[in-house]
Parts: sequence; structure tokens; C-alpha cells
Amino acid sequence: MRHRIAVVGGGPGGLTFARVLHRHGHSVALFERDPSPDARPPGGTLDLHEGMGQLALDKAGLLAEFQKLSRPEGQAMRILDTDGTVLRDWRPAPDERAHPEIDRKHLRDLLRGPLDVQWGRSVTKVLPGTRDGVPVEFSDGRQETFDLVVGADGAWSRVRPGVSSATPHYTGVTTVETSLDDVDRRHPDLARLIGDGSVAVYGANRSLTAQRNSGGHVKVYAKFRAPQDWHAHLDPADVEAVRASLLALFDGWAAPVLDLLRRGTAFVHRPLHVLPVAHTWPPVRGVTLLGDAAHLMPPLGAGANLAMLEGAELAEAVAAGPEDLDDTVRAFEERMWVRAAKWAEITTAGLERLVSPDPAAALALFEEVQPS
Repeated sequence: MRHRIAVVGGGPGGLTFARVLHRHGHSVALFERDPSPDARPPGGTLDLHEGMGQLALDKAGLLAEFQKLSRPEGQAMRILDTDGTVLRDWRPAPDERAHPEIDRKHLRDLLRGPLDVQWGRSVTKVLPGTRDGVPVEFSDGRQETFDLVVGADGAWSRVRPGVSSATPHYTGVTTVETSLDDVDRRHPDLARLIGDGSVAVYGANRSLTAQRNSGGHVKVYAKFRAPQDWHAHLDPADVEAVRASLLALFDGWAAPVLDLLRRGTAFVHRPLHVLPVAHTWPPVRGVTLLGDAAHLMPPLGAGANLAMLEGAELAEAVAAGPEDLDDTVRAFEERMWVRAAKWAEITTAGLERLVSPDPAAALALFEEVQPS
């Protein structure tokens, strides 16, 4: 008998889980709260690692298509001092495929493919499972029952309370995001500054990073240590007030670096939250988590990769059957927790060094990860 399976969340992890199950001939109900694929900006670019995100795509039969869409040149990394001096300028070899970049929108469309995503289906609660299944409640008042519910619904997961009382806590670091469009034509000086991949500048307890996406689009991220309500006196819709506040925060930095903020459009406030490093939960019939819902950590390149690999591994285990579904899920969770705890420790330590009182700690971290 085929299991009734639902995945909540149409991000990389949930889509990978559904796509791998689809490849093995299993249907899955995929619920996404966004009303449509283009309801909100899809976010920036992702670097998919060979043994993680790329492996997951291989399990989904999509690796060749990914290689056509990805940007190996996007792996380039330039680091500047606050006065504009180039401290490091790393460029990938022509055949370097360790972690090429891909826009989130392109990845989402690739994974979505033939899947039937139920847009605008917002889950409000997952009830305790019984022999008859796991009831799922939706914001429209309806309820459906499944044999397995996979929470892939991100940092503020509505599925997580069904297995764990843990909630994300603020790291003390905030990100403010802005963007530049048509950068090569409209801002050629900044295009040269950024190069083919990313440029980063590190100061005391703050940093500025700009990262190329496809189509001449650039995402700019200001990170700094501050109270979570640092912007309480600002109107978020007042672009110029937010810009002035950020420019004051980075006062004294080189003019070309500050132009990344001066020429940005709208600003989005994103305080960084994390779950406990070793987040686990007791066995719960018919419910599990993956990705940020299970192990939210600092956004340093591991999150989406882990979510995709977990989605692929869980889908393969479920498709293999005919073992007891709860036993299959428990074995998956135990493997996931070990790997996720390792990456949570790495990224937590990484954030401490990248937004540090000593800017040299950031450069040293890059030299350890990717020697020049």
C-alpha cells in the first residue's frame, strides 16, 4: 500500500524530497503558503556543494540540467580592506565545480518541474499522529490526514511544534539586504569592484558583502552586531532614512564600498536567528523535519545544501520500503542530527569570526577554508 505523504514548504528541501519521491514513482502532497511561485522575491544565489546539494540533484536526476544553469564563475571571491585595498582575489579554475552558484529562482523551477505544488495552502498546525494518520490543519479551516508529514517550512516552521518546543533565538547579528539591477550597464564601476562572484569587506563587528546573481542583478548584505530592535526608530518604508542609518554605521569606509549602499534600492531587515546546535526530538508518529525547520543555523552556505541532501535521503529511504515508516524516519533523523550538529558548530563559529571585533579573523577563516 502506498503511503499518504505530505511535505510542508516549497523551498529547496521540500521540493527535493518531493522530486526524488516522484522519480521513484511515489506521489506526495506539497503544500506551500505562498499564493503563487512569483508571490515574493525568490532570494539570492546559492552555492551547491559537490557532496551535498549537487549530490541531491543527482539523486533527483537533475544534475546535468543544473550544470547548464549554474555559474561556476560565481565561485570567485574578493576581499577588501575598509580602505578599499584588495586583500584577496581568488578566481576558480575553468573546470572548478566544487560549489558553483545558481539563482534560487532557477533552482526552484528546476526542482519543481512536473510536481503539483498546492500554492496558497498555509498549514497552521500538525496534530499528534494516531494509527489512522497525522491530521494537518490549514488556515482555511480544512483538515487532511497523512501517514507521514515532513516539515520543510523553514525557520518559523508550523510543523516543528508537533515534535519540539524549541524556537529560534537571535544571534546578536542583523543583516540588512539591498540590491542593484543591471549592474554592468548602470553601475560599471561597482561591477568591476564585485567581479564575477562576490566581494566582501570586514570591519570591527560589521561587514559588507555583494554577490552577483544572473542577469546583472546583485544582492548587497550589510551585517552588524546590534540589538534586535536597532531599527525601532526607523520607518522601514523610508528608504533614505534606512540608507543614512547604514551609512553612518559604516562611516569611514572607502567611498566605492559605501556606493554599494548608496545605490541600493529598497532595504530589507533580516535579523539572524538560529536553533540550538544539537536540536533533537523524541520519536513522533508520522512527523519529521528537515532543513531550517530542523536545524536553523547561520546562513554561511550549508543550510540549503543540507536541506536538499536530507530531502533526497529521506525520499530514497521512504521509497525503498517496505520497512515500518516510523522506523525509516527515525533512522533518517539520527543520521541527520549528527551531520547537522557538525555544520551548526562550524557555521556558528564562522559567524563569530566573520562579524568579529577583529576583522583579521574573517580573512583567516577564508584562508583556512579556501587557501589562496
